[in-house]
Amino acid sequence: MSDRKLKNNGKGTFFGNLLRGLVKTGKQASPIFDAITGGKVSDILNAISGSKELNAVEKEMLVKELEQDVIEMQEVTKRWQSDMSSNSWLSSNIRPLSLAFLTLALFIYVILDSSLDSFKIDEQWISLLGNLLMLVYGGYFGARTLEKIRHK
Repeated sequence: MSDRKLKNNGKGTFFGNLLRGLVKTGKQASPIFDAITGGKVSDILNAISGSKELNAVEKEMLVKELEQDVIEMQEVTKRWQSDMSSNSWLSSNIRPLSLAFLTLALFIYVILDSSLDSFKIDEQWISLLGNLLMLVYGGYFGARTLEKIRHK
């Protein structure tokens, strides 16, 4: 469990944090994790309700946390849709521009690092660039994937 990456810039989702906490107490949650990889909320809800390991309170808490995560994702989607419907060119294109800029910055860094022996950059800036890229790529492509799954 500890090798799983946390979402939301390291804080995790409400549902994921609660589920990890239950597993740490010794609960068996493999069917729920299998349902999560399927990507459908209905499958996750069925796995929770069908679990013999969890008591009624734990099931209710997991369902409420899952609902909270879905609401949070819907609000992000609404914010992005609002940006896209704006008349401002910059607000409509800020995410793709950020993605392109960070990708270009990484590309330039890799080229300079591999071709110039004297070129050095502090570890903190490498870490910051890596974290920003993960956040932007995850937000840009991950949210688009979730939208496509939800519309099926």
